[in-house]
Amino acid sequence: MRESSSLEKILVLDFGAQYAHLICRRVREMGVYAELVPFDISPKEIRQRKARGLILSGGPRSVYDKRAPLPSKEIYDLGLPVLGICYGLQALVYQNGGKVVRSNNREYGKASLSIVDKQNTLFQGISDPTLCWMSHGDAAEKLPPGFSSIATSDNSPYAAIASGNMYAVQFHPEVTHTLEGNRILSNFVFDICQCERNWSTESMIEDAISELQSKIGPSDRVLCALSGGVDSSTTAALLEKAIGKRLYCVFVDNGLLREGERQQVENLFRPRLGKNLIVVDDSRKFLSKLKGVKDPEKKRKIVGREFIQSFERISRKLGKITWLAQGTLYTDIVESAKSGATKDAQSKIKSHHNVGGLPGIMGFKLIEPLKDLYKDEVRKVARTLGLPSSLILSHPFPGPGLAVRVIGEVTREKLRIARKASAIVEGELRMAGLYEKLWQAYASVGDDEATGVKGDSREVGRVVIVRVVESIDAMTADWTRLPYEILERISNRITNEVLGVTWVTYAVSSKPPSTIEPQ
Repeated sequence: MRESSSLEKILVLDFGAQYAHLICRRVREMGVYAELVPFDISPKEIRQRKARGLILSGGPRSVYDKRAPLPSKEIYDLGLPVLGICYGLQALVYQNGGKVVRSNNREYGKASLSIVDKQNTLFQGISDPTLCWMSHGDAAEKLPPGFSSIATSDNSPYAAIASGNMYAVQFHPEVTHTLEGNRILSNFVFDICQCERNWSTESMIEDAISELQSKIGPSDRVLCALSGGVDSSTTAALLEKAIGKRLYCVFVDNGLLREGERQQVENLFRPRLGKNLIVVDDSRKFLSKLKGVKDPEKKRKIVGREFIQSFERISRKLGKITWLAQGTLYTDIVESAKSGATKDAQSKIKSHHNVGGLPGIMGFKLIEPLKDLYKDEVRKVARTLGLPSSLILSHPFPGPGLAVRVIGEVTREKLRIARKASAIVEGELRMAGLYEKLWQAYASVGDDEATGVKGDSREVGRVVIVRVVESIDAMTADWTRLPYEILERISNRITNEVLGVTWVTYAVSSKPPSTIEPQ
């Protein structure tokens, strides 16, 4: 979403930390717009964006490395408040005449923080001592001229430093393990940067519609890839408000859908869109292209390519279509390592079909009005736009669909098992009143087989993996400790009702080290 010039804003310079986005989340939750930008953003662009303050994120590198990501030194001369976090502290020290070294006393995990300067604005209202979360192997050995220590830990005499309106902390205030981290960030945002709370769901919608209207030409028509999930549905609702009847929504049945999904989409969107909702069945084409393919990245790329070909074919029938709209979220971009926010980005985790899975050349301009938002923010937007709760609270479903919940080659048999078993998992959780409290729940299946006994006969069948997780934004997730009686019902129903299944297992891996989807 476009950051309106009227909004108070904090720019977060991204040095490649996978969770630098958490800083943006924390600031946005306070009602102030925050945006992740490249670490080498120019001072001129910072001035143009009218930022009220800068936060230097953490990162995996060492400032004394030859290829270390470092900001322009001129950012320190802009007169803006600066807060360095972990690597950000080290960059600030290194660039302003101090010294950073490999530490003999590395700190990882919880640490006790002792506040030296209790009058410092950054630590107003903070307990002394307080718990913080450390994760660093380098440390400041000598501070730059004019800087002083304002907090220490057992192994860090410079756990927090300050000079004028420049501040830096060696710990991570953005993580929940730092008990008063939100208060520290709040002190920086409101008391030091003097920001006002004016970032809200209504402003998100206003900015998104304004950006769409300024980007899309007055006669341009848009094709929106509609999956029936909250992301694409919210994208469609925003576009409908922005351009009206010039929007065409396309739902492609690729044979990789959840049980009953096509009918649900038609029931929900036909009354809203009328003839501008186009439903096509390309399942044979998708499944034929996936035949024999086992590598998950190849499957994602194939699904992405086939979607584009379907959209291009429909576009030719409709006449000139300029734009393809997708419900891409910020987390999709981060996992696909496609973020424009950093030139020192983390490694790719997986290609999302609507990000890394897109072909390099396609016949559309791409528009993604939700690409800077997180799932919970999108749900707030959807609710404000009047979309139904059943849609808003539905669990995320991967763009490549069941292709990534079928481990190994995609076959009709395995698709049938994954589809039916997942419906049982979701149904049992709904009956238990747990579905809307969870982030994601499904069943996957691979090539493993196990011996079972059905009736009086020995039978060899598939092993189904049930996955249920809790999360806020999908960047981290924990497996759900379901009551045994619910697990028992799920297992019994799958083995009794899904032909060809003999064993049911439960995934107890968190993210990290695992991912939420199996592939």
